[in-house]
Amino acid sequence: MVICIKAHKIAYMAIPKAACSSVKAALCAIDPDARIPKSKIKGRVDELHIQYPTKRFRLHRWNLYEDHWRFTVIRDPLKRLMSVYSDRKEQKRDLFRSPRLRESNLPDDPDPDFFFEHLQEYFGLSSVIKHHILPASIFIGPDLTRYDKIYRVEDLDHLAADISNRINAPISIPRLNKSTYSLSFDDLSPKAKAVIRKHLGSDYTLLSRYYSKR
Repeated sequence: MVICIKAHKIAYMAIPKAACSSVKAALCAIDPDARIPKSKIKGRVDELHIQYPTKRFRLHRWNLYEDHWRFTVIRDPLKRLMSVYSDRKEQKRDLFRSPRLRESNLPDDPDPDFFFEHLQEYFGLSSVIKHHILPASIFIGPDLTRYDKIYRVEDLDHLAADISNRINAPISIPRLNKSTYSLSFDDLSPKAKAVIRKHLGSDYTLLSRYYSKR
């Protein structure tokens, strides 16, 4: 599903764990059709994702918005993947709510090395983990020339300025869903690092103009 602000002819494709909560909050604040009161947006992150769900890219749907200003926000693939562990596993405790995982032999509270060493197994047993570690191309497509503008998460201030210019009104992009758990790639086991590098190969190829492979 394309996230569309009809009043301003803005279309956005979101990538999980790439500032999508923050961007959706900013768009919600300028969307006359939004169901969430503007004063309560920051406290209703779950509702943001219900109103503006992150869906897989479908070219025939994207083509319906050719007359819109179309953008996406990307993130360093490694940082995005590491945040799945720090946010979805550590903070939100998603693995504890996976029925299929409970029926398996895998622990629901793995340490970082075990989690990444068995990444594909967790991918298959937890729909939430799967959604957040799917390749970026699943959400934004394989051809980045279909976008009018691509922003890195490091450049959200530029995105805010560009939207402000388009709607002729000041906006800000709040920093939502910050992780308080710190995880370093350098601290992982050689096996975990190898799995991660293999998993992220296609993402670094797609985003090579913006991020260098680790």
